[in-house]
Amino acid sequence: MHEIGSLLRGARKAKGRSQEELAKPLGMSRATISAIENGTVGEIGVRKLMALCAAVGLSVQVSAVEKRPTLFELREENRALKTES
Repeated sequence: MHEIGSLLRGARKAKGRSQEELAKPLGMSRATISAIENGTVGEIGVRKLMALCAAVGLSVQVSAVEKRPTLFELREENRALKTES
């Protein structure tokens, strides 16, 4: 959430808008915008996040998570790298 908040803050500032100016038409408080930007918000609904992003020229995208390697796979990769050296 911290990374999203940072992107939102940057986009909002680039548009020259205050937190209050952004919050009011979205039905949010300035404090909520601040918490989102600081990564301290407990929860935010997807629709609110999408509306907030749209208001500052960003979009929300979903992508597949890459499979993380297992410990065994990492060890094998490490062994292979040592063998090549």
